[in-house]
Amino acid sequence: MTNICIRSAREEDAPALAAIYAPYVRDTAITFEYVAPTPGEFAARMRNTMAFYPYVVAESNGKIVGYAYASTFKGRPAYDWAVETSIYVAQGHAGEGIGRALHDELERALKAQGILNMYACIAVPDGPDDETLTRNSEQFHAHLGYRLVGEFYRCGYKSGRWYNMVWMEKMIGEHRADQPPVVSFPSLVED
Repeated sequence: MTNICIRSAREEDAPALAAIYAPYVRDTAITFEYVAPTPGEFAARMRNTMAFYPYVVAESNGKIVGYAYASTFKGRPAYDWAVETSIYVAQGHAGEGIGRALHDELERALKAQGILNMYACIAVPDGPDDETLTRNSEQFHAHLGYRLVGEFYRCGYKSGRWYNMVWMEKMIGEHRADQPPVVSFPSLVED
């Protein structure tokens, strides 16, 4: 494991984060986007997320090498205690513990907010692994304590191939009849 520092993302990180994300869009089926967002578009996405949820980056030797964030699971109030999570590690840095460190910090922040369920929506091959997509992310999430809750078959089309999508879930809090409301991440940081 390299020397990793995890911190909250800042809007000025957008160009570095967009650069990490672009190869995933361009060269893989890990994301189903076809066109990588510009740094400006990426900054707008970050602002939207950071208005309520945690968004963290990993630095190694002063360079950003990964990021993770949570987002709305569904746009209905009854889902407020659930989030969808995303983690991206810079190409060439797999296996260095960055993804785990990002996830652990994200989970800690979500627990502080009162979030109870973490979901990961993961693209997987429809059959054997190929050069653009494997089941590594599914295995990574299983190692972190997620369980498979569903698979959608041939629901994503990219680069002339059909891909599946799995949903994985991790419960991180107590579900109560008198559940307190979730608080925004920015309000926790300000306190």
